[in-house]
Amino acid sequence: MAALTMRQKEIIEASVHLIAEGGIQQLTIKNLSRAIGISEPALYRHFHSKQAILRGLLGFFADESRTVFERVTGSDRPAREKLQAILIAHFEQFAKYPPLSAVLFSEEIFQNDGVLAQKVLEIMDTGQSYLLKIVLQGVTAGEFRDDLPAEHLVAVIMGALRLMVTKWRLSKYGFDLRREGATLWNSLGVLVSSIGAAGDRG
Repeated sequence: MAALTMRQKEIIEASVHLIAEGGIQQLTIKNLSRAIGISEPALYRHFHSKQAILRGLLGFFADESRTVFERVTGSDRPAREKLQAILIAHFEQFAKYPPLSAVLFSEEIFQNDGVLAQKVLEIMDTGQSYLLKIVLQGVTAGEFRDDLPAEHLVAVIMGALRLMVTKWRLSKYGFDLRREGATLWNSLGVLVSSIGAAGDRG
């Protein structure tokens, strides 16, 4: 997506906080203009609708994630280290910006909007594609188990990340996501590893 202006980023940040605090119904142009301190007509110069704001938010997250994926997958590190780096980077992203989880993992925000739902699906598909590439690399190298479909291992990894972040959000951010995410990775690393690779680490 096109680079966001500083004002657009400010609007997106305020939108995320409004949704996190009161749900999608709180995201109105009136509430946004009040939160940012600009008039409603001025806000419309940056985003023409609420949907455009949400598209901008999703696009921003997609760009941030893609940067991480491309940097990690383009390195010559072993697959296990790549997988760990991606998971930890995403836990870091949510820990740094907690309200983001309230938006990305709340289907009710997008289920009645085909355009937004498609954008969320694209984000999921992109993440799945990058992770699958890493898992297949690990299987080929003998790092990861080959007795289960690689697609299923990716589903387990993505589901575990989502569950951890959702639990953290519903607990009102009541635990250290970075620390718990690192602990979760330790278990996932054992789960996806081949028997020989697991034995080598032991």
